[in-house]
Amino acid sequence: MSTLVISNAYIATVDPDGAEYASGHLVAVDGRITAVGPGPAPSIEGASTVDGAGCLLTPGLVNTHHHLYQWATRGYALDSTLFEWLTALYPVWARINADVVGAAATAGLAWLARSGCTTSTDHHYVFPRDGGDVLGATVDAARRIGLRFHPTRGSMDLGQSQGGLPPDSVVESLDTILAASQDAVDRFHDPSPGSMVRVALAPCSPFSVTGDLLKQSAALARSLGVRLHTHLAETLDEEKFCHDHHGCTPVEYLDHLGWLGSDVWLAHAVHLSPSAIARLAATGTAVAHCPASNARLGAGTAPSRALLDAGVAVGLGVDGAASQEAGRLADEMRQAVYAARTRVSHSLVAGPTALSSRQALAMATIGGARCLGRDDEIGSLEVGKLADLALWRVDGLGHAGIADPVGALVIGSTPPLELLTVGGATVVERDELRTGDEAAITADLARACAEVRP
Repeated sequence: MSTLVISNAYIATVDPDGAEYASGHLVAVDGRITAVGPGPAPSIEGASTVDGAGCLLTPGLVNTHHHLYQWATRGYALDSTLFEWLTALYPVWARINADVVGAAATAGLAWLARSGCTTSTDHHYVFPRDGGDVLGATVDAARRIGLRFHPTRGSMDLGQSQGGLPPDSVVESLDTILAASQDAVDRFHDPSPGSMVRVALAPCSPFSVTGDLLKQSAALARSLGVRLHTHLAETLDEEKFCHDHHGCTPVEYLDHLGWLGSDVWLAHAVHLSPSAIARLAATGTAVAHCPASNARLGAGTAPSRALLDAGVAVGLGVDGAASQEAGRLADEMRQAVYAARTRVSHSLVAGPTALSSRQALAMATIGGARCLGRDDEIGSLEVGKLADLALWRVDGLGHAGIADPVGALVIGSTPPLELLTVGGATVVERDELRTGDEAAITADLARACAEVRP
């Protein structure tokens, strides 16, 4: 039996009551929280103790949308729209292989850990014919770094010759995709409590997949008991594509195909009408909000306040590192606040009440857990939940004396991590990765980047 005790920290539990303790304690036994509350920690013989004085303790952050392979292709098409950016990057991505993806995923996950992330998704949808086991490479990377991982078996079957955006060289046949999707679930998905790996199926987007693929992927996912994910309503170009090809909006298109539901989370959801928001809420469909990527590509700003008001579960995602080169989940909280406060629409006037710091923290934790169907296990500091913990040091030069520790994390510069644990196991300590050699990871990444560079 292993016991971890954290004491004297400011604690933001993100529980249903939003409980916070100016000086509190947390106890975890064998990777699960057994106590959290105000005041000093109990004395427990043999426990590993951490003095959290000067620190803020929060749930570990949950990244709901990423493309880890893109960590090897950052810095391309910096001033392009989404469709222009994709057109420029598809030929580069056609050169990836399992070694490149493994190096990129290891670096991306290590960097996520350094920004307080304990759980991450990955949407991998590019499978070069001679690229090897690229999906397996991402799972191996997550095991090395020690993060809880929700990879998705992505797919594209609508190439340029059929009116889609991606070149034919990077799309697969429907039968190949369905067989590979089944195989991914068989090999990697673990539905047990406390699982470190759970798989979802994720056709890429309305402009890169056929309706048949969407329908059959949904049927397969539901027969296997796994979740569904896709990009949706990211740009006005996508809106036009759906109107031109399907005579409806992106949300209406998915709805017509039977895709919306409580087992689905959608990336971006920028261009939504009030009726679309209401439909997402009514069906229990969740949203991965990616504010920095949407800003970098000039796609627009998702109506996060309206989504929350409607009851939609909203998490945060860093998105692919080729469209959001920072790749730090903690930074997305600040970006989410700023994006919401500067957005003006028919239903929401921008202002300081559009999104609070604590609402942004909730998006990055319990909101992300809801997107992944794991809010019973992660996303808040409550007895019985997994000890996925982020202890932030807020007494240094950048944060000392700040009146609100949560504001220090969300609105201020991202604080250093005193400790990051996944199921009670240490991943980051004193702002250093403990599960890998950062110098070696960096060198491997540099080689991967050079290998795919045109």
